[in-house]
Amino acid sequence: MNGVREPRGAAARAFSAGEEALLRGAGRPKEWPAGAVVLVEGGPPEGVVLIHEGLVKTTADTPGGYTSLLAVRGPGELVGELSCLDRRPRSATVMAVRPVRGTVIAADRFLRLLEQHDALALSLVRSITGRLRASDRLRADQGALPAQARVARVLLDLALHHGAGVPRAPGARVVALSQSEVASASGTSRESVVRALRQLQRDGVVSTARGRITVHDLRALAHWTDPPGARTPHRRPGAPAGRCHR
Repeated sequence: MNGVREPRGAAARAFSAGEEALLRGAGRPKEWPAGAVVLVEGGPPEGVVLIHEGLVKTTADTPGGYTSLLAVRGPGELVGELSCLDRRPRSATVMAVRPVRGTVIAADRFLRLLEQHDALALSLVRSITGRLRASDRLRADQGALPAQARVARVLLDLALHHGAGVPRAPGARVVALSQSEVASASGTSRESVVRALRQLQRDGVVSTARGRITVHDLRALAHWTDPPGARTPHRRPGAPAGRCHR
């Protein structure tokens, strides 16, 4: 990555304002506190949820007892749509990371909307395609990049798309995930995440607290997303002249 993208805005949302209005009008509003389960893995495909405010994470359990973080979703995004489309049990659990406000749409009503509104159906296809591309890119990164670059890429993506602002710290973004969840998202071990975060902390790029990681310098973090041999020296504003960030 040669630069830092701005956080995703309304123009890049999965659905247009009119399409979101259609979805809102077809369902009922509901709120979930942080930590509440929105959808449960293995549950019936009863409906979808359009997120208006807040943040959720989707996780899946393996037979060995390991919980894998699959994705983080925010305002303007749907969760639960795949099981409604194929009528199969939920493949993942969706949990509120921050308080969530959304609209719950029954599966039958959701499918009728797609049949009646071609533009809405096309937007859904585009949204699912974008997620598949992101998943493919992550798998490619896992095979080609060292753990430190993978961790940096996951943190940068989460900070840009789903990070919360920090009072009195313009430009800083808080990622409300644990180190274990970052390890799962980046396809690496928790020990590798700890090592990567330790280096980023020494360089003043991030700081950590229980269940959260604060990114203080997005541009410096973007510099860490490339393999070591592809990096050029980068000095943060205000850093001593002799100190370069690899």
